[in-house]
Amino acid sequence: MVNYIQSIHNQFEYYKLLGEKTFLQLTEEQLFWKFNEESNSIATVVKHLYGNMLSRWTDFYTSDGEKEWRNRESEFENDIQTKSELIEKWNSGWECFFQVIQNLKEEDLTKIIYIRNESHTVTEAINRQLAHYPYHVGQIVFIGKMICDTNWISLSIPKGNSNLFNAAKFLKPKK
Repeated sequence: MVNYIQSIHNQFEYYKLLGEKTFLQLTEEQLFWKFNEESNSIATVVKHLYGNMLSRWTDFYTSDGEKEWRNRESEFENDIQTKSELIEKWNSGWECFFQVIQNLKEEDLTKIIYIRNESHTVTEAINRQLAHYPYHVGQIVFIGKMICDTNWISLSIPKGNSNLFNAAKFLKPKK
């Protein structure tokens, strides 16, 4: 049986890496590009993820996941100024999250925590974020693809290369 905690840790690491591979393909200016006034830039999405991660995972067991100090609405008003500041917030949010995940024990998964005064098991809270964070990482990747256009370097199997990928995969020895 696969260990749930290790499995979700691996899943979140994968999505974090997709965001980082997108950042690497973009200039500082491109991280702040918005399609229109109603859309978010990558920097804004990062700011929101950072705010959510700190709120949800700080004092995880002892306080509601929607902290009184969190101002969710301000997360959509970007004030990040540089790529290095964006990367710092990105890493800080993930570090807060991974610190909780790395310290979880199997018996912790059924403990009750609260998010917006609603009870969740730890497993439910993690699954909630496993839907939320990849949703936003997907936005980051999509914005990156729009900006880079034909210069985009695929983060998975490049379009039109599925057969080549599958053929190569089947040639590798099984572990």
